Amino acid sequence: MSPFEKALGGSWKKGDRFGICDGPFVPSGPLLMDVFGRLLERFGPQHWWPGDSPLEIMVGAVLTQNTAWPNVEKAIRTLKEKGDLSLGFLLSLPQETMAELIRPCGYFRIKARRLKNLLALAQEKGKGDLEAFLSLPTDELRRALLSVSGIGPETADSILLYAAKRPVFVVDAYTRRILWRHGWISREAKYEEIQALFMERIPQDSSLYNEYHALLVALGKRHCRPKPKCLGCPLEDLLPHEL
Repeated sequence: MSPFEKALGGSWKKGDRFGICDGPFVPSGPLLMDVFGRLLERFGPQHWWPGDSPLEIMVGAVLTQNTAWPNVEKAIRTLKEKGDLSLGFLLSLPQETMAELIRPCGYFRIKARRLKNLLALAQEKGKGDLEAFLSLPTDELRRALLSVSGIGPETADSILLYAAKRPVFVVDAYTRRILWRHGWISREAKYEEIQALFMERIPQDSSLYNEYHALLVALGKRHCRPKPKCLGCPLEDLLPHEL
């Protein structure tokens, strides 16, 4: 049985409806799993995060800030053409050289500095071993990631979930927009509050969180855009009102 089937408890099927709220405007665990099941059925497994190694995922998590993923792919391709994309190789690159290599992803000088600082932290904390760095206790690893200037909760949690395989739910702009439009969070909800909404109500499983986050991104790109396209959305009937 897959992690998704375990999380669903074998109970979800198309057309199922569950209790909407634990409290005012707060979605219940069964509703959140209903949402997951609908998205998985509509969009299928997303195979996210694309990356050949934990290090490549870490690099991508920094480079994707404020840019589209195809730009990140171009930048990573350029880095791979230059070297072997190892911790040692990336640390050996002068910051100015790295900045030019990652130019396609935008804000390249700022991102080069952030990336160098992140890699230096991994080198120091892991004593030269990236696997050792990513094996630190989750709370300690998260604090270390957040200590790097320019690494915020979303980037840190992306590294925790996708590179270190920790059950930490990633909250992004798509997640916030989808939940707010359905009346499940306030417009002012904090990152940690949205994250807790998931982590306190559905099984803490890294594979589940991985797929759920990727499916929310897929929904945000196809339907829950800044100007929503609600017609045909798998969550259309869960809207509290017409948009």
